[in-house]
Amino acid sequence: MSRKVRIAQLSCGSEYSGVQNEIYKAAEAVNAEVFFPDIALGDVERSFDAFGLDVRSADLKLMIARGMALVEGKVDADAVFICTCFRCAEAAIVRNELRRYIHENSRLPVVSYSFTERTTAGTLLTRMEALTTIARRRALLAREAQTGITMGIDSGSSTTKAVVMKDNRILGTGWLPTVEVIKSAEGAVAQALEMSGIAREEIQAIGTTGYGRFLVGRHFGADLIQEELTVNSKGAVYLADHQRGTSTVIDIGGMDNKAISVIDGIPGTFTMGGICAGASGRFLEMTAKRLGVDITELGPLAMKGLAKKVPMNSYCIVFGTQSLVNALAAGSMREDVAAAACHSVAEQVFEQQLQEIDIKEPVIMVGGTSLIEGLVHAMGELLQVKVVVPPHSQYIGAVGSALLASGFVEGE
Repeated sequence: MSRKVRIAQLSCGSEYSGVQNEIYKAAEAVNAEVFFPDIALGDVERSFDAFGLDVRSADLKLMIARGMALVEGKVDADAVFICTCFRCAEAAIVRNELRRYIHENSRLPVVSYSFTERTTAGTLLTRMEALTTIARRRALLAREAQTGITMGIDSGSSTTKAVVMKDNRILGTGWLPTVEVIKSAEGAVAQALEMSGIAREEIQAIGTTGYGRFLVGRHFGADLIQEELTVNSKGAVYLADHQRGTSTVIDIGGMDNKAISVIDGIPGTFTMGGICAGASGRFLEMTAKRLGVDITELGPLAMKGLAKKVPMNSYCIVFGTQSLVNALAAGSMREDVAAAACHSVAEQVFEQQLQEIDIKEPVIMVGGTSLIEGLVHAMGELLQVKVVVPPHSQYIGAVGSALLASGFVEGE
């Protein structure tokens, strides 16, 4: 077994809220060790003055000192996990500033998280897995070209995607709703193989990602089973042809959202999740259904409307749906409701996820929702940048898996 990845924890309140044991469990599940950096009392006083944030909490002062010790090389770590209680505004400021400071002044991968009393090891698992992947597989994540014949499978919460690649080209794709995990994966793979003209026995390596990655990976005998944060970011910059330099990847999924700050194809800081499904693709699916259009028609419809004409609350999918029904009952135009729904989801992602990372251009939007033109437009308006949607953007997880899996092809 490989050595444990050492993850430095910078936190406030995790011990009192009952979350600390869940953090330990999540780290243990990915063969990682979470530790609190040891520092001297003098370092706390010096760091507090040097960092420039006037905080009152002793725990927050300790967080700052530990973060500075990591950057200054006084403490050895492979990655950093920063977490504070979601109720504390002062802690949120410290968390964000520390995340930015460590990201800009070291090569340590960082994830920040605001926990509740209900945070579980399962909630934290993908984040911990991503941190350990970056620490252990930097060389693999630096891969910029696909070689050989490989297949990638992305078993997502809403849809299952598969791609077949050969010598840096996508030859076949498959896409099915996720109903039964294995059955959906088999169907998507069959579609991709048929389109590519390649037989399954010709595949030299397989990679899987997404919520069903472990089950699907075991079923297909995958060479690579990897969480979606690192895989999606790799697939995004590969498809956008921007594997060098900085970029920002936004993936609004069916169940949760991901925002990733990428440097040279490797995630530097990232965040995932959301307060409610109202800020995800699921809400847009419900909107399309309520408006009587297919989800593929929602984007063009939204482009004809004005979001400001309809008040919309998608923090909660229940209240968002209520806003939707009320707007239609009041006589609002369907295109205005569609535009408002897209703007609402983009706004929630902006407020919930994009505050946790540094946004650097190009901003690359991926996943199935990137095909919803109205959502991409709304995100661009909020960020005041041109949002890039690369070709095959809905297949980034499968493409990233196939690309990285080529590192396991014999002769590589």
